[in-house]
Amino acid sequence: MNPHVHYSVNEARQKMERYCAYQERCHKEVANKLKEMRMIPEAVDSILAHLIQENYLNEERFAKSYARGKFNIKKWGKSRIKNELKLRDISKYNIQLALKEIDEEDYFTTLDLLAKKRLSQLSESNKARKRKKLADYLLYRGWESQLVYEKVMELTK
Repeated sequence: MNPHVHYSVNEARQKMERYCAYQERCHKEVANKLKEMRMIPEAVDSILAHLIQENYLNEERFAKSYARGKFNIKKWGKSRIKNELKLRDISKYNIQLALKEIDEEDYFTTLDLLAKKRLSQLSESNKARKRKKLADYLLYRGWESQLVYEKVMELTK
């Protein structure tokens, strides 16, 4: 954004309505965007309140959408999704609701497919190193360590 452009509260509000209508946003993202636009704190608060009231911004909806997307598209595990939502200042309550969006059966099926696919790509002959590489990959993607450990042992007997 051009630091030399000054926005009226009305212009900034309209800009943020479009920004939120385009895709789900969290409060923190919108507040940061308004600060980049050099809006004063009172204007930021007023615009955020308007966006929430008019349902452009909804933390629960954002969290659920985020969790579904990162799981379905990026194949992230619950640990990573939870951490990423925390970084966005999403409440513990909404994080728990978001994680419930992920079907338990799909979760285990996805872990299994992801682990098998990754294992087939590893050209490591040393069993211990192969296990470590597979585990590191799954942990990086945010799968819970207990699930990763069980899956690695099951696939590398």
